Amino acid sequence: MNFARTAMLLAFMTALFMGVGYLIGGQGGMLIALVIAAGMNVFSWWNSDRMVLSAYDAQALDERNAPEFFGMIRDLSQRAGLPMPRVYLINEDQPNAFATGRNPDNAAVAASTGLLQRLSHEEIAGVMAHELAHIESRDTLTMTVTATIAGAISMLGNFAFFLGGSRDNDRPLGGIGALVAMIVAPFAAMLVQMAISRTREYAADRRGAEICGNPLWLASALRKIEANAHRIPNGHAEANPATAHMFIINPLSGERMDNLFSTHPSTDNRVAELEKFAQAMRQAPRPAPRGAETRSEPSAGTRRGPWGPSTEPAEPAKAEPKPRSSPTITWGRGDRKPPEGPYS
Repeated sequence: MNFARTAMLLAFMTALFMGVGYLIGGQGGMLIALVIAAGMNVFSWWNSDRMVLSAYDAQALDERNAPEFFGMIRDLSQRAGLPMPRVYLINEDQPNAFATGRNPDNAAVAASTGLLQRLSHEEIAGVMAHELAHIESRDTLTMTVTATIAGAISMLGNFAFFLGGSRDNDRPLGGIGALVAMIVAPFAAMLVQMAISRTREYAADRRGAEICGNPLWLASALRKIEANAHRIPNGHAEANPATAHMFIINPLSGERMDNLFSTHPSTDNRVAELEKFAQAMRQAPRPAPRGAETRSEPSAGTRRGPWGPSTEPAEPAKAEPKPRSSPTITWGRGDRKPPEGPYS
């Protein structure tokens, strides 16, 4: 099913790419666009994840430079029954994360420095479990290929801008065709994002909650990321808007509405669904995974999970276990280390 959806998306994007090429250069432009699109389809199938990671200057992490975060991903992957993905860090103060790769055996997850510094241990676990859910359902192939081709279509708009003033009898609409391409191309990324069903975010939220063991961890993380995304700019995302749909929360401004043109569902709606799922889990408790202690639903106090108690108790604990000490991760850029978050 995922393969068929990806094939249909590639066919649609190829047709759109050729259409813009036709408006810019007539039949010759359409043929050139066809050749370019065919090459890009093959290239993006195998290398789109590397292109996206490169666009965000992602830095590879391992057990030496990020032992606890890397260990968290390994534990979550084992709980999900997935191969260990590659782990990357994006130097962005805005908390956010995404997953990429053509299949679970060639997958990668990326988190921003802001995510590791501003969220609690449990919230980070919820976010990364959500990304692993995308890998498990193979959404990452569609998301990454879409980002690559959408960026190429937007690039055609720049060609139309430079060719707009020239006269060419081979172009069916002349300068008007170039003008149409200039107007259409900037919206190409939005059209592509519309082609990707936003219902997959709800499915990834639910599956991510199952993987990490507590829907409220992810719900709390979504609220924090949403609040920060609208006040902290993401420079890499602003330079690559066609990749916005890959993140757990839209990294661009102006996408609060859960409408036809939104790349993500409303955060309020997602949180509400997670709270309903948490209620259902309370009413029908499931056996704890092997090696993990049985959890009760967190209240206003300290939450507990497979990686220890939260670093953010809302009220004094009665007789809780001593919180785990927070390891120091050297980012190599002299970043300020805020007091909140287990990885700061």
